[in-house]
Amino acid sequence: MKKELDMQIIEKTMQNLEGNNMKPYFCNTSSEALELVKSLLKEGSTVATGGSMTLRETGVEELLRSGAYNFIDRAKATTPEETEEVFLSAFRVDTYLMSTNALTEEGVLYNVDGNSNRVAALLYGPKSVIIVCGYNKIVKNMDEAVYRMKTVAAPLNTKRLATGSYCESAGKCMSLLKDSPELCDGCKGAGRICCNFVVSAQQRKKDRIKVIIVGEELGF
Repeated sequence: MKKELDMQIIEKTMQNLEGNNMKPYFCNTSSEALELVKSLLKEGSTVATGGSMTLRETGVEELLRSGAYNFIDRAKATTPEETEEVFLSAFRVDTYLMSTNALTEEGVLYNVDGNSNRVAALLYGPKSVIIVCGYNKIVKNMDEAVYRMKTVAAPLNTKRLATGSYCESAGKCMSLLKDSPELCDGCKGAGRICCNFVVSAQQRKKDRIKVIIVGEELGF
């Protein structure tokens, strides 16, 4: 079921992002968001990304591969050693681009990772972080953010990655079988992608994190 676009909620979320020292933007469409990302990047700068369907859907990935930037492309890594080097190199880039698993109306980001290279770069290292987020990822509070992760983001990502985890086949986290699931409850399988849980609230470095909210449903 498609989520209704509510500009009052978006405006509230943007105000609270600003209050948390994150720079908010709103774009009606993916094409507008792509142009905004382009304006925020300097040609020749070093950039990297976390795994993101949103960056693919908006054309940001294609932009980064245009040759205008020094793109540390994780897709080119062919061995575990090369992949690790890509992840470590991302800490030193000028700009790191990613999406978010959920964004609360209180201006808080919620992200859950398996390898955790994405959340690590979000927290520290890159001079600037640009987050592109479809309005469908806006939730009321942290409880809804956790529920979204357990019923939308994790199941769809495990299916995309074919991890063989419980939520890939069931469509939701096994912790929801309990009456009162804990935040970090989940399967114990090797394919689990919910390993590290990161909440980004008020930031010390003002405007280091930039959040572009797009008036389209994007990503997981």
